[in-house]
Amino acid sequence: MNSNRKPVAVIIGATSKWQSDGRNTRLVHGGEIEDSELPVGKRWGVGGAISQKFAQEGFFTVLTTRNADNAAPLDAAIREMGGQSIIVELDLSSRDSISSAFVQIRKLGGDPDVLIYNAGYLEGRELPPEKELLEHIPFEIFETAQHITSSGPFLVTKEVLPAMRERGEGSILFSNNPSSLRGRKRYTGQSLYYPRVMMRTMAQVLTEEYSEYGVHVANIVIDGTIDSPGTRALQSTQKRPELLINPVKIAEAFYYLHTQDKSCWTHELQLTPYAALPSY
Repeated sequence: MNSNRKPVAVIIGATSKWQSDGRNTRLVHGGEIEDSELPVGKRWGVGGAISQKFAQEGFFTVLTTRNADNAAPLDAAIREMGGQSIIVELDLSSRDSISSAFVQIRKLGGDPDVLIYNAGYLEGRELPPEKELLEHIPFEIFETAQHITSSGPFLVTKEVLPAMRERGEGSILFSNNPSSLRGRKRYTGQSLYYPRVMMRTMAQVLTEEYSEYGVHVANIVIDGTIDSPGTRALQSTQKRPELLINPVKIAEAFYYLHTQDKSCWTHELQLTPYAALPSY
């Protein structure tokens, strides 16, 4: 319960599929990975780092996930550092789940001041090399991508926009990847990412519609591999660790966007490690 009436930050997708027991980690490495020696800011990817950053800055932080058990260690870490957080289960493929989640969020925390949309998916990664072409992609995989990149952002932002508009302030920040910039062929081991361009377009539309009401909307392109237990164990990143992006620094960028003066808002930001060329 947000008894001290702290500002509220909601993180959609607070955990990572590359955390020590995440779905991607299990798929690629065949099981869980030990993370006790990792800094706490890197254990749950960018969603976990953003959650910790806003909690450290005095926000009542809402961790949303499909399964509450996934976020329990992150919630405990935030509380251990003196922050305040709650876990709310939310399934982006269900309108009822989204609606119920925000009823709970408003009841326990209040109207959100910040919405971070950091949801992801792994569907398609398990398809073999001979199934790379679009003609082989099952509709169910496309449907999941649509839930995460189109209907999910639409329904979630509808839950927070009225109060932000009436209050005359608020931040909506979309965590995106380079596939939002242009379409690219899906390679083996990758998800069907091209629908993410819809998230970028939505951020642009919301910017035009809600800037005059004091709502800051931005699309953040994380152009590289985020450092986390599962990604740092990959052969490619062990050979070139300089290609990993520190999620703590990504979180600092998100918080900076929220705190920007209204006279100088950033609406799109691309974060790329120094050792890589930016995607266009």
